[in-house]
Amino acid sequence: MPVQVAIPLFPRFTALDAIGPYEVLQRIPDVDVVFVGDRCGEVRSDSGMLGMICDAPFDEVPHPDVVVVPGGIGTRVLLDDDRILSWLRNAHSRTAFTTSVCTGSLLLAAAGLLDGLTAATHWGAGELLEHLGAHYVGQRVVEHLPQRIVTSAGVSSGIDMALRLVELLVDAETAQAVQLMIEYDPRPPFDSGSLAKADEGVRERAGQLRR
Repeated sequence: MPVQVAIPLFPRFTALDAIGPYEVLQRIPDVDVVFVGDRCGEVRSDSGMLGMICDAPFDEVPHPDVVVVPGGIGTRVLLDDDRILSWLRNAHSRTAFTTSVCTGSLLLAAAGLLDGLTAATHWGAGELLEHLGAHYVGQRVVEHLPQRIVTSAGVSSGIDMALRLVELLVDAETAQAVQLMIEYDPRPPFDSGSLAKADEGVRERAGQLRR
């Protein structure tokens, strides 16, 4: 049986949060990725410039093997949305792994799946994550394997998380082969990709860009 990976889409999601893990996971034989949401059709990302297609409504994919929840500013209006929160709770009862990228962890927390657990999210949402019952840590990927929960930090960290998922679902060699296939060997021109590394001016500018 194929492994079914469900990635929820919602208005104002962050595109790379969904596409990064998709590019990793869809390369594994016998993995089927389905984009789910309230209804089929186009869903626009947080910038409004990019649309992706939702393949199936939530009720047609009740028990995927893996859930990958992307983040984005659109998560904030879903924190009391019983449709997606109930789907997450129901899906998690039978998943192999329930995971998130960036502020997707806010939805896992709102669904009660992170109560008392450490979790990753975008650095700008740590306080809100704490308010929702999780314990924010500034790590790139945070695992709770007995609970079948894996969370990752902002945007690009979803690729790291997905490679770890491949290791857990298949093996380390396959995960490394996928890393090679997508040439994931990042060497950015700057070393300011975390709060610990960015200076005050960079942090201030990042705050301006987030508004």
